[in-house]
Amino acid sequence: MTTHLALLRGINVSGHNMMKMEALKTMLENLGFQNVRTYLQSGNVFVDSEEEPSKVGFMIKQEIFKVFGHEVPVVMITKENLESCFANNPYLKEKDCDTKKLYVAFVSTTLKKENINDLKISQFKPDEASIDENRIFIKYAVGAGKTRFDQKYIEKKLNVTATIRNWNTVTNLLKMYSE
Repeated sequence: MTTHLALLRGINVSGHNMMKMEALKTMLENLGFQNVRTYLQSGNVFVDSEEEPSKVGFMIKQEIFKVFGHEVPVVMITKENLESCFANNPYLKEKDCDTKKLYVAFVSTTLKKENINDLKISQFKPDEASIDENRIFIKYAVGAGKTRFDQKYIEKKLNVTATIRNWNTVTNLLKMYSE
């Protein structure tokens, strides 16, 4: 049995794609997943399964549509992927790093370092971004709510599915992987 983390994009945000976590948990248990756990109301779900991550993500997406009627993109994240966040986040190495301004965009495919040029991040200065495989590390100057460098922009520019989590959430998700 392998523990999988599914990041659901765009649920319970500003009254859109509403679903109670208890109902989501029950739905996933009915699909045959074990040890189903959620974190916050924003779509962070752990499930245990013998299936491959891509199949788990597909099953979750299909069942959410069938049960709730929402078209919800799902990005699957491994424990190793989360551990790499801590090892490879360039902003953590900065003196006096304010982790409240750090975010990670998890994307559906592996990116190349050159993809940073496609993002045209310079037009969002003083926000900063760095690409590492299927993650984009983001350091917002003011905050996530005051920038146009968001998940929709990333998806459009790179033609990927993306979902963004703040650093506190990333930290807690890694802890939960070990529980």
